Amino acid sequence: MVESTTMPGHLSEALRSDIERAGYYPAVVADALAGALAGEPVRAHLVHQETTFDGDEVRRHVTVLLLTPSRLIVGHTDDQADTGPGGPGAMAMTSTECIALSRVCSLMVSRVVPDPAAYVPGSTPSEVTVAVGWGAVSRVDLEPASCADPQCDADHGYSGSLSADDLSLRISAAAEGPDAVEGALAFAAALSAATAR
Repeated sequence: MVESTTMPGHLSEALRSDIERAGYYPAVVADALAGALAGEPVRAHLVHQETTFDGDEVRRHVTVLLLTPSRLIVGHTDDQADTGPGGPGAMAMTSTECIALSRVCSLMVSRVVPDPAAYVPGSTPSEVTVAVGWGAVSRVDLEPASCADPQCDADHGYSGSLSADDLSLRISAAAEGPDAVEGALAFAAALSAATAR
């Protein structure tokens, strides 16, 4: 969501409302984000809550992206495993990463459009994936190299690709509603404008 500039260091009502709506330890999430702002105003935000299933366990986590005049702030909060009998019980871990806008090196927005022949410009996609790279994490995919000769048994080494893999969020209209997809697109547009300078 793109918002009017909030007071420096404060979370806007719209951001607080989105954190509350996600329903995942909102006080913990809001406190971590407020601490990371370092007095800067929030120009746009995106809150994405996700539930995953791992065998018999249900794991929840929320990712919040904040755009300030100089930084992209990524907040992530998730469940931590119980430490066993006599342990503290439910625990959550929250972390924030602050990235200078000058370090953001890629922004990819993928849209899924049903029935593209009937697409009307400006329609909301059925889902969108926002991927942001700033060079913190890279993934190398290697495979044995080969040549066109089917009889060749020489060792041609390896070929592969190196790709940034810092953050990727998938937002679906079926799961989270069309407003969530529109919000993700608005945030991506704001981040694109901020990093185009």
